Amino acid sequence: MMTRRQALRLMGYAAPLGLGGRMAFAQPQGMGEGPSAVDGQLTPGPFHATRRSLEAYRMPEWYRDAKFGIWSHWGPQSGVEAGDWYARRMYEQGSDAYKHHVATYGHPSKVGYKDLIPMFKGAEWDPEHLMDLYQKAGAKYFFSMGVHHDNFDLWNSKYQPRWNSVTMGPKTDIVGRYREAARKRGLRFGVSEHLSNSFDWFATAHTSDVTGSLTGIPYDGVQAQFADLYHDYSGMPAGFAKGAEPMGRSAPDRWKMQYFRRIKDLLDQHQPDLLYTDGGISFEEYGQGTVAELYNVSARRNSGNVEAIYFSKESRDCGGGTCALDRERGVLDEISAQPWQTDTCIGDWHYRRGVKYKTAKKVIDLLVDIVSKNGNLLLNFPLPNSGKLDAEEMVTLEGITRWMQRNGEGIYESRPWKLSGEGPALLTVAGGGFNESKKPDLGAQDVRFTTKGPTLYAFVQGWPEGEFIVKALGTGSAQTPGKIEQVEMLGWTERLKFVQGAEALRVTLPKMEAPEIGSCLRVRFA
Repeated sequence: MMTRRQALRLMGYAAPLGLGGRMAFAQPQGMGEGPSAVDGQLTPGPFHATRRSLEAYRMPEWYRDAKFGIWSHWGPQSGVEAGDWYARRMYEQGSDAYKHHVATYGHPSKVGYKDLIPMFKGAEWDPEHLMDLYQKAGAKYFFSMGVHHDNFDLWNSKYQPRWNSVTMGPKTDIVGRYREAARKRGLRFGVSEHLSNSFDWFATAHTSDVTGSLTGIPYDGVQAQFADLYHDYSGMPAGFAKGAEPMGRSAPDRWKMQYFRRIKDLLDQHQPDLLYTDGGISFEEYGQGTVAELYNVSARRNSGNVEAIYFSKESRDCGGGTCALDRERGVLDEISAQPWQTDTCIGDWHYRRGVKYKTAKKVIDLLVDIVSKNGNLLLNFPLPNSGKLDAEEMVTLEGITRWMQRNGEGIYESRPWKLSGEGPALLTVAGGGFNESKKPDLGAQDVRFTTKGPTLYAFVQGWPEGEFIVKALGTGSAQTPGKIEQVEMLGWTERLKFVQGAEALRVTLPKMEAPEIGSCLRVRFA
């Protein structure tokens, strides 16, 4: 007898399985949408290159439990050790990157980005050692950068055969070696792609100085023999390079297909659990095909279950359940019904010498605030040319490690409570992207909540005078579940003395040295 699932498939319905065999049904594939230019190239599976098909996706539970990931935003631009967007800004006359480049390497009409790529070596890069550190720090997933806007692939790229990390620079498959190290330790593995913006982003390499003795002398990006790195602008409108927006995604169809094929190659070779796009689903069916490929490859790898997650910064992409919403350097201001992610960095995205890093305290303040609102934190540690964390980065990482080993129980596998928290820093800045720098450090009056089964966790991000005070847990609060039976502090073996009054829960501090970052109270109710 034909099963319900088989019958639905015959009628054209997508039925991707979630964890536990649950099925999420979409409208018949392609209904109201024509055939895609990339559908015939997709790995067979439940998804097609249409938004309607992708709306059948459901997020796997493992991601809701994981909460914390670490990212290696590392590539040839890191080798210069001069900060973000170097490959673009070195061609912007007057910028700090341009000045640095002229003083250090020469004028970009003579010495271009192509000449810097071989300097990216990673002589001390040890992915096994790094993954040991990140696992110890509490990361449950790890991201390798796959390709940045600089058009250089960090794997053995089928469609970018000259400009990739196997043929140039470190001469190794960076993505592949990170994948092996992560999965060996049970971490979920992700890749980030920033490629869809590259055609516009790299336009500065096709311009020239507008003042000085070399005015009008083209930079090396116009040289035809390097069009596979700097892009081929033949057929583009006159003046395109001068007017291109760095994140504009104005590109011909030939580039869109190149984009799709390269990211498909990355997904097929390395079968990641997570894919981050710097922006949103790009180029319509080409970007939709990329997401469909991620999910289809995951279904094939996991016996029909789609375990993968795609991240978009565009809320319109994720409104139908297609993906997880990502906020770059930003935090939402309230609890989200759907899991989401903040991606941020302890310094610049690409390594910059002398930069001031986030402290472990700042990272943990962000983490507890994000997790209390049903989010995850993806944190980048930028590696220098050597591929080895510097001494100041290790200070931050070790501080995170100590805190997570003591307080991780309240983070992992937790879910939001009725309130995300209380205290003066709760609603100081509207939620969204790029707002984290405006948020103050959390202190002893700032509390963030999570739950796990019947247990409530209250993170107090400072050491108060005399006692912990949690107003939301007073008997007169509308939020409290009732009478409190027991209060403990994670990492401390003795039960704490407390009084649950009408206005607040008051907990006597244990006789111990104040923690360097914050504490977590485990609260059980009668």
